[in-house]
Amino acid sequence: MTRILIVDPHPAIRAGLTMLLRTEPGLIPIGSAGGDDAAALCERLRPEIVLLEPHLSEGDGLALCRRLRALPRAPRVILYSADDDPALVLLSRVAGADGLVDKAADPTVLFEAVRVVGRGGTALPRVSAEQLDAAAHRVEAEDLALLAMLVDRTPAADVADTLRLDRRRLSRRIERLLGRLRARPRIAAS
Repeated sequence: MTRILIVDPHPAIRAGLTMLLRTEPGLIPIGSAGGDDAAALCERLRPEIVLLEPHLSEGDGLALCRRLRALPRAPRVILYSADDDPALVLLSRVAGADGLVDKAADPTVLFEAVRVVGRGGTALPRVSAEQLDAAAHRVEAEDLALLAMLVDRTPAADVADTLRLDRRRLSRRIERLLGRLRARPRIAAS
């Protein structure tokens, strides 16, 4: 049995996902939140998986993903989004997500992602060479190694060791990296 917490800003989507997940044997939705109380609810309910909308009306879903993954009994996190921005593929890896599923996908895709992630695997799309190249042009040179390790899902302790950073400095560097990757490139005036 896989216990799932749903985090989405829309009550109707949370209710619909709860009903949908209940139809699939072995998947147990144990609660839902709009975002602001998700971390506390996660600590209290201890789900195996959090199904998380990255665009929350109250806060940042990618930052919440990072916070959840840093909990002592960290759940696995699947970002569940209607955003078709290809940058989300890279951002999901940098934020530490274990999966990324499009809300427009057939429910069987979601069920399979939950099962794969629940077994310790990942359900993340491949980051293309073009996405990596574009990201490399948006970040500072000192963050290229950090970006590469996060894309490869190197454990945080190994990243900190390699870069000789304590946890707080590593966390600040990742936040800065996420901010640079989220920022839209400026279009030059003609």
